[in-house]
Amino acid sequence: MLKTGFSKLCPLARASFAPKCIYGPASSNRRWYGEGVGGYTPTDAVGSDGSEVRPQFPGATASWTHDLEFVNADRYNGIPVYRVMDRSGRVIQAKDEPKIPDDTLIDMYQKMTLLNTMDKILYESQRQGRISFYMTNYGEEGTHMGSAAALDPKDFIYGQYRESGVLMYRGYTLDQFMNQCYGNEMDAGKGRQMPIHYGSPAHNFCTISSPLATQMPQAVGTAYAFKRSPEKRCVICYFGEGSSSEGDAHAAFNFAAVLDAPIIFFCRNNGYAISTPTREQYRGDGIAGRGPAYGIASIRVDGNDTLAVYNATVAARNMAINENKPVLIEAMTYRIGHHSTSDDSSAYRSVDEVRYWDSTDHPIARMRLYLSHKGLWNEQKEKEWKNSAKKQVMEAFQRAEKRPLASWENVFTDVYHEMPPHLEAQMKSMRDHMKEYGKHYPVTSDRK
Repeated sequence: MLKTGFSKLCPLARASFAPKCIYGPASSNRRWYGEGVGGYTPTDAVGSDGSEVRPQFPGATASWTHDLEFVNADRYNGIPVYRVMDRSGRVIQAKDEPKIPDDTLIDMYQKMTLLNTMDKILYESQRQGRISFYMTNYGEEGTHMGSAAALDPKDFIYGQYRESGVLMYRGYTLDQFMNQCYGNEMDAGKGRQMPIHYGSPAHNFCTISSPLATQMPQAVGTAYAFKRSPEKRCVICYFGEGSSSEGDAHAAFNFAAVLDAPIIFFCRNNGYAISTPTREQYRGDGIAGRGPAYGIASIRVDGNDTLAVYNATVAARNMAINENKPVLIEAMTYRIGHHSTSDDSSAYRSVDEVRYWDSTDHPIARMRLYLSHKGLWNEQKEKEWKNSAKKQVMEAFQRAEKRPLASWENVFTDVYHEMPPHLEAQMKSMRDHMKEYGKHYPVTSDRK
């Protein structure tokens, strides 16, 4: 009676009690669940003669065995790494080369290098005391542009803190990046967030939050809302392999799988999290290996191969949109830079190791070689573009640095629809303080 009454009151609850078939990555594996606890009625577990064909427990799909055997990770081969290009930028199998227009390929490459140039300027700015903090994207540019180019502009993005290139691909300008990092009066966030914590409703990009993995359950909630709307939209949620050890990650995976949410989980496995090597981070077959256990279709891809990332994301989006199901992409890459300006990576890895990846398998170099093989790029174009990119970044940098800082009043305004008394009192106290000591507070971001 309680269940029936509740179902009448809540259509969502009624829908959730309807029998469903959940398919994992292997389409032959499925489990059925019916109307809540005690409602499991398997029809294929008992033979016509009454014999037990297979276990009929509702919690898993399996077969009987008489061998006392524990399953160990070394029993299975690791999930292979999908790639399209080799390190020399040559397509391995012609059938795998995506049909991306030439101008789009060039745009992807130019934004990869523009991001790299911006990173260098802003990293040095922090070292000179001009901004308070920064995080580079060195070595992971291929994961940004390959995935961003595969999405629809209306798809919603939840980033972690190393997806600046995704936002850049969507049209976030150099001035907007610079204004945010300097926290000046033109910063859309009104100077409240620390540098690199970007956000843009116009670009369907949720504001970055520092705590690891908090964006993951939120992203699933958004994806579930899209599922219940008539729009054909999905969510992509970026995170690192370090975040995958957080409890929020596991909750998000299970949440998405059970609710069949149209979401792409995109893991950037760069080998070191904040400062923890993967050998100390987890056992088992990486992050993609966890997907099937949750009932999530998963793939491992060469994150330094921009075309492979593109293909994987296109396929994942099609599954999310057309089948209303979550997909997990693990992009294997390497963080060439320090974790942030607060980090010295030489404490946990060798300089020679970093140099190897920088010189041997950099995603920008591979993409440039690919364009050269196609006749779309050459040394002259490279020289001209590098000069242009540096000029664009420096001009935006100079504009941002000259602008006044965001007003201190922004700390109090736009927090509540109507300012409560305690905030009014704090604001008055701050105003009195500024009248007396304002000269001690800089009004510009020029700290030279």
